[in-house]
Amino acid sequence: MDRAPSPAAPFVVHDEVREALDAGRGVVALESTILAHGLPHPDNLEIAARIEDSVRHGGSVPATIAVLDGVVRIGLGPAEVERVCTDPDVAKLSVRDVGVAAALGRSGATTVASTSALADLAGIRVFATGGLGGVHRGAAETFDVSADLGVIASTPVLVVCAGVKSILDVAGTLEYLETLSVPVVGYRTDAFPGFYLTDSGHTVPWRVESPEEAARIVVMRDRLPTDRAGVVLANPLPQERQLDPELHDRLLREGLLLQHRDRVAGKDVTPRLLEYFHEHSGGESLRANVELVLANALLAGEVAAELARQEA
Repeated sequence: MDRAPSPAAPFVVHDEVREALDAGRGVVALESTILAHGLPHPDNLEIAARIEDSVRHGGSVPATIAVLDGVVRIGLGPAEVERVCTDPDVAKLSVRDVGVAAALGRSGATTVASTSALADLAGIRVFATGGLGGVHRGAAETFDVSADLGVIASTPVLVVCAGVKSILDVAGTLEYLETLSVPVVGYRTDAFPGFYLTDSGHTVPWRVESPEEAARIVVMRDRLPTDRAGVVLANPLPQERQLDPELHDRLLREGLLLQHRDRVAGKDVTPRLLEYFHEHSGGESLRANVELVLANALLAGEVAAELARQEA
């Protein structure tokens, strides 16, 4: 049975997650936006279970995060996961939206930004996602930069991801992460991945070869608390499993032309482009998306379990 929230703090930690945290075991935060808005139904229900299973195979406990009826939930039961996957009224909540949704008793799925912030509040140190948001193309004119980056810069959570979505300005995103003093570390790679693509064409300044090394970075940054920034651990798809680069580049060109024609802007840009990829890649973008999320969940589970061992 979950612990009930107090009237002043509508914040519930699932019993399994709380027990793992209290026992010093590894816990991995998972976002819910990918389930509510990133994957088609009914695939999202099956994939939600597979993502949590991947964390468990890595040796840790999964904690999928969402806001339901105004209550922040750190860890979801099967009925709550089903609701996130099927309820059309579940909104997309970035960090700025969580307090508003809680005050109004609304429900929403958490993004990278809000999941990171809520994981930190719950004492969870590792978070697995697909790809980060970042600096959008044309941001010099629009100032369109994802809240993910600013939150990671102020939240000491290690984020396992497949880089940033390749439809964004990857070079600009890496430059902004450097400005924010967020370390970017490649997992067994010197190349920064581009979500669907193994190599975005940009390099990473640091590289680790094992979950032990990744966990050691978190431990050492705690011992040398020069800032509260998180860590980006970039985990690429194997080259043979990436989306075909020629197909990727063609779909990106076509999608951007349609965006320009339809005057799509702001927060609608990324979902519309991803939707175009899903509709015109013959299932390949969805296949790559699922594979990278599962790989990140597994690696995050291994890192969180190792972090718990090193801190024991």
